[in-house]
Amino acid sequence: MQVILLERIGRLGQMGDVVTVKDGYARNFLLPKGKALRATKANRERFEQDRSQLEARNLEQKSEAEAVAVKLDGQSFIIIRQAGESGQLYGSVSTRDIAGVVTEGGFSIERPQVMLDRPIKTLGLHDVRIALHAEVGPRVTLNVARSEDEAARQARGEEVTGRAMEEADLEAEAARRAAEKLFEEGTEASDIAEAIEETTETEAKEGA
Repeated sequence: MQVILLERIGRLGQMGDVVTVKDGYARNFLLPKGKALRATKANRERFEQDRSQLEARNLEQKSEAEAVAVKLDGQSFIIIRQAGESGQLYGSVSTRDIAGVVTEGGFSIERPQVMLDRPIKTLGLHDVRIALHAEVGPRVTLNVARSEDEAARQARGEEVTGRAMEEADLEAEAARRAAEKLFEEGTEASDIAEAIEETTETEAKEGA
């Protein structure tokens, strides 16, 4: 479908440009959102008559978007998903999921505003651009994890997949065994804590 852009649209063109887009994109987003008109002769004439008003409206929308961007830029949002030990998700995180979690966080956005080339399929921290306006695109961080605790660890820069997970599990198991043994022997709690620390450090060196 050919449409006349009523504002600058990234990857499509500038205000006033006549471009060809997929019918679904035009009907579901551009036309109902007032971002474009069907490229008919009547609409071309209408656009030229309204150009000055459209330019003024665009400046106002840009200003509003910039105000939101100041608050949104740099925000982090947690998305909980199931995944294997390698970090590969059982499924993926789509633009719909991202729009939903950002909106739940207090910022009203829609799927087409999420600039994502392909679905996210791995755990970790993912940088994503949100197009609030054609010229305003704050970036947010998506913390995709298997649990809130894991998300907190990722936010601190800790590895939660692969070898790092295995090492963490081994250390936890070593500490548990040491605590059980000392508890059975009647050792005081303060001494148990000290012994656990020594045990985990020793096993870490041996495994290095």
